[in-house]
Order: sequence, then C-alpha cells, then structure tokens
Amino acid sequence: MNPKIENNKKSISIIGWGPKLQKDWQIHKVKYLLESKITDGPHETPEFIDEGIPFLSVDSIQDGKLDFENCRYISKEDYVRFKVKCNPRKNDVLMGKAASIGKIAIVDVDFDFGIWSPLALIRPHREVIVPKFLEYSLKTDYCQDQIDLYATSNTQKNISMDDIPRIQIITPPIPEQISIASFLDKKTAEIGTLIDRDRRLIDLLREKRSSLINHAVTKGLDPKAKMKDSGVEWIGEIPEGWDVRKLSYCFDIIGSGTTPSSDDESYYMEGTIPWIITGDLNDSILEDASKRITESAFHEHSALKMFPKNSIIIAMYGATIGKLTITTFDACTNQACCVLTKSKIVDIKFLFYWFLANRSEIISRSYGGGQPNISQEVIRSLKIQVPPIQQQTAIASYLDKQTSRIDSTIFKIEKKIALLDEYKKSLIHSAVTGQIDVRS
Repeated sequence: MNPKIENNKKSISIIGWGPKLQKDWQIHKVKYLLESKITDGPHETPEFIDEGIPFLSVDSIQDGKLDFENCRYISKEDYVRFKVKCNPRKNDVLMGKAASIGKIAIVDVDFDFGIWSPLALIRPHREVIVPKFLEYSLKTDYCQDQIDLYATSNTQKNISMDDIPRIQIITPPIPEQISIASFLDKKTAEIGTLIDRDRRLIDLLREKRSSLINHAVTKGLDPKAKMKDSGVEWIGEIPEGWDVRKLSYCFDIIGSGTTPSSDDESYYMEGTIPWIITGDLNDSILEDASKRITESAFHEHSALKMFPKNSIIIAMYGATIGKLTITTFDACTNQACCVLTKSKIVDIKFLFYWFLANRSEIISRSYGGGQPNISQEVIRSLKIQVPPIQQQTAIASYLDKQTSRIDSTIFKIEKKIALLDEYKKSLIHSAVTGQIDVRS
C-alpha cells in the first residue's frame, strides 16, 4: 500500500523556497515518505570493547559518509539487544540529532552495526522516495535550515524525534529522482576525487614543512658541517660548535599562572589584563588573548604573573598538550600554560621551531590516562640543541621564509577545496530542487 502523500505547498515559505515547483513536483513532510517510524539508538552507554560489532555515533559521519575505521565496538549480546529498537540496514539514512545536528549519511554497507542515541535512523519508502535522493535532499541548505529552526539548544543543539518528521522535502516523480540521484552520484564522485587529491597534496606539504623544521633545528643549515655526538640518545648527532643544555639553564623565567574563580564576576567583568588559556595557543604568533581579567583578580592571586611580550607558551594539559605560541603583548596565563621568557642564549623563534620539531618527544613524556599531562619540571628538564646565537637567528629566519611559502600554498589549496565543497553543495541543491535539468 502506498503511504499517504501530503502536498503542503502553502507552508513552503518555512523552508525559504522562492521559485515555483516543476510540474508534477510536490512537497512532502518526511513523515509521509517513510517505510517505518523514525528510530534512534539506545539511550545508554554500552561497554565498549576492542573488537566486536561496529557501533556508530554522530562523530562517525565524516564528509557525508559513514566512517567505520575509527568507530567504537560493542559485544554481540549488546548488539542483539539494541537492534530490537533500531537495526540499521542498507539504504537507510542516518541523521545527527544531537551535538553535530544535521549530519547526513546513507547506509551503503550490508554488514551488521549499531547506532547510538545521537543518531536518528530514517527508513525511506521506496515507492515515494529514492533513498539516495532523500540523502541528497537532507544535505541541502533548504533542509539544513529547517533542521536548524527546529533545533533547541542548552549546552548543545538538539533536534527532537518529533520534529524530524516535520522536515519538508521537495519530491519529483520517482523516475526523475532516480535520474537526479544518478547524476549527483557521478558529479559528486568527480568533485570528491579532486578534493581527495588536494587533501593528499596538503598532507605532503605538511610533511615537507615538518621535515624542513626538524632538519634545520637539529642539523643546522650547513650540509657540510662536521657532526659530533650530542650525548643524548634521542637527539643524536649535532654540528660541532653546538651545545646541549637543559631548558632550565637557558631561561631566566619559566613559570605558569592560575584561574581566578569563575564564580566571582569581579575577577572578569570589564577586565583589562590579557589572560591566556591553552585554547588561545595557535602554533603561530599570538596577536591577542581571548579573555581578560581585572586588576583585583591579578592582585588577589599571587600565582598570576605578568609575562612580557616575546614569551613562548606551551600547553601542558589535556587535548591541547604541546600546542604553543609566541606572544606579542604582555599577559598572564592559566595553570595549563608553561611560559618561557628572557634568555641570553636561546632565540625565542628558534625555540618555537624546536618545540614544533620535538612535540612528539615532549608529549611522550606525559603522564596520566585519557587526559595526558606534562609538568613544568618536565619542560625544565628537556635538553635542547643550542647553536651559536647568530646561527639560531639565521635558522629561524630561514624557516620563517620557507614555512611561509608552504603555508601560503596550503592556504590556496584549502581555499580551492572550500570552493569545490561549495560548488558541490550548490550542485546538489540545484538538482534536487529542479533548477537544473539532469536528464541529458
């Protein structure tokens, strides 16, 4: 039996649709295009295991496709229990309904897997809508805008299971849906190939950038320089004339800061003192802090110190561990930042590149579980290759020029990728709304 069809043309303004519909094209709410009621995954946290049945959440939708390479796994027993409520199968459409709402991907695999509660499972009725056409439609701005309008927000955006069926879809007759889906499969695959090629090129450029920095700060710029054993296993050989020193011997000041209580508004309201947090650290030059504290906060917390501009800051905790920056202004920091400043023997820019080159070595010295940490003592104890100051300046200047060229090339490629993404979105929108004829 065919599902009920609703031609709701008078409410088309809800989705911001201006042009007239093509002949025989209609507008349906999603609830009239379904084989069965929309479901979602379990609202409980299962026990995850190293191997088992793939278990996807909203973060498993990447670039509009399902990512099984980086997913979690659950036991067969949990899968059997969960699939009673929600059992994904090929040609279902999955939609993010919490956190990253509106992320869309079609199921294009035949093997068993489960989904978690942040994903909604939409099972299209093939007599009224082609699954791939539904997928493409839900990815368009006119559907994404509806999703955004229906969303509620507390700490994160959510769209309810009651609102998803209210989303409106422009639907041509089935033969045209098939033609449109086939056309978009071909065109988006071509665009995807171009984007993948450009992303691989960016990866190669980043590898080249990393290798360039690593070689310059560890071996110098003279390929004919005589080498000697540094006496430190992970450093290896260094050019003659270079020293190895602990960072604690290189800097007059190595320190950190603290976080004034967020419950006291007087510490933050109309603050004028730059206060740097690890989220500000950008692996580049920092032009400003995202937060400020007041004079009272600064004077009432002895752990807060004002560090001069041209200081280097490295993150010690959590997800940002190893991130760094060079400041262009006087500032204080929170306790997750380690600041190094005032040195007569180490050029700050040289140290910046040295930290970039040795980030993995530094992070390997971290401790803790899911949120690894390094301490000021770990940073103080790090041994660094120290060329004569003139060579440090020359190395930093050389790397500034070379990395700037690579960064400029990467920026141009990223801009090209963004344009290709925008073209793909525009093409999908134009095709599924009948603005272009794809039959030829």
